[in-house]
Amino acid sequence: MKHTKALYTVFAALLLLSVAPGCATRPERVRSAYISELPYLSYTEAQLIQEQYRIVNALSAAAVAQRQVRKNDTLGMIFLGLPVSSFAGSNVEEEIARLKGELEAVQEAARQKGCKLPYVGDPTVPNYMPPQAPS
Repeated sequence: MKHTKALYTVFAALLLLSVAPGCATRPERVRSAYISELPYLSYTEAQLIQEQYRIVNALSAAAVAQRQVRKNDTLGMIFLGLPVSSFAGSNVEEEIARLKGELEAVQEAARQKGCKLPYVGDPTVPNYMPPQAPS
């Protein structure tokens, strides 16, 4: 009986290890794409703040969508042996990379201009609550 339980535990661990590589990337692990800060250098401080909030909200929404893709991929790998959401084109990893790059570009432009942007945290972490933009 002990050997059977140990065998099931090993089998479950191997199954989980085999599923993980085929699944969509967690949004917080997606690397940012390079986006130049040059277009943002002409923005006023108020425009940079508004742009930062726009990007943060879009990035937060994309991260939620990517987490769902990852969950669906995991289920697909377990039951079908295929990352179904990624094959269906639901993966938003490229959009997350672009938005992360845009956020970095806006923040770099603000730094170069001497503007102080509000802290927004990491919009890709689970349960992120986007801050409210000033009106």
